Amino acid sequence: MPDVLHFLLALVVIFCLALLFSNDRKKIRPRVILQLVVIEAALAWFFLHASSGLTLVTAVSGFFETLLKFAGQGSEFVFGGMASQGLAFIFLGVLCPIIFISALIGILQHLRILPLLIRLVGTVLSKVNGMGKLESFNAVSTLILGQSENFIAYKGILADISPRRLYSMAAAAMSTVSLSIVGAYMSMIEPRYVVAALLLNMFSTFIILSIINPTVPGDEPEIKLEKLHEDQSFFEMLGEYILAGFKVAMIIMAMLIGFIALIAAVNAIFSSLFGISFQEILGYIFWPFAWLIGIPAPDALRAASIMATKLVANEFVAMIELKKIAAELSPRGLGILSVFLVSFANFASIGIVAGAIKGLNEQQGNVVSRFGLKLVYGSTLVSLLSAAFAGLVL
Repeated sequence: MPDVLHFLLALVVIFCLALLFSNDRKKIRPRVILQLVVIEAALAWFFLHASSGLTLVTAVSGFFETLLKFAGQGSEFVFGGMASQGLAFIFLGVLCPIIFISALIGILQHLRILPLLIRLVGTVLSKVNGMGKLESFNAVSTLILGQSENFIAYKGILADISPRRLYSMAAAAMSTVSLSIVGAYMSMIEPRYVVAALLLNMFSTFIILSIINPTVPGDEPEIKLEKLHEDQSFFEMLGEYILAGFKVAMIIMAMLIGFIALIAAVNAIFSSLFGISFQEILGYIFWPFAWLIGIPAPDALRAASIMATKLVANEFVAMIELKKIAAELSPRGLGILSVFLVSFANFASIGIVAGAIKGLNEQQGNVVSRFGLKLVYGSTLVSLLSAAFAGLVL
């Protein structure tokens, strides 16, 4: 019972924070929000508590672990056994598999399997989330394709999308993660939390958007789920997706090097001047939110520091920090924090999403840039909400 009351408190606080920046409070539909809350609570219980759900999560995790083994064979061939010796783990064990999984996604896209899946699942979601089909399709496609590649699928209608709808699409892109890097996350945190977070984040996005950016179905542009690179041959497509996966891996590597170095430098400066590191200061700021989502008090301060690191740097840097202290956290605290970390909600994502859209339509890219901070705010609330649902059942 105390956990339920704590969850309800978290729900009220998160909803109030979302309400502060609502575009149109008169359009908020409590019945739809309640419906989504019930569905997400059931999903959280199924994937993180029920034995059948845990079996399914284990099966999905095992599938990705198998993919990682195949990816490891390519890395072993190129780098001569370094991975088996535990050398350069982040590069070989976390980043290189992105290339292989990206190639698989390209194959499924080329065979028209993914567009069909996006349309089917998106149609079902539009029936329960109270939102238009465009937003529902986008929530599925961004999960599969990633926050930058996703918008290529909508290039035919991008110029006609209203700023309000564009916010919903960009928010969904920042609130979820791409399947191409799920394997990378699983190499750093427990796979079952990654799998659960994928679906929890999707429904948390619907809930937060129903408050911040409520919409009414209808008056939406025609849906055109175009197949990416339609005019390419199979091997042209495969080469492009392999290179795209490599590009993503290199971008993440560069950001890790830069952010970790900067955080170390800033921590050193703060420690020498104030006797406390910058991350510890951020930990105190985020501590109330760590406690709010259900992280036990003994774990809350260290968890809050990692939560803040995710926001100012990215989820990869935060997961590396979590890996260092995971053994010291309680299972409950570790699970809730892990779910919180699985999303693209950070300041760097503003540039990634806006840049991706600007490459397709400069005017719409500028629109996204203007509400960049509101995107980070909303997507961070999504992460908090997903973690609170995890706290309800763990």
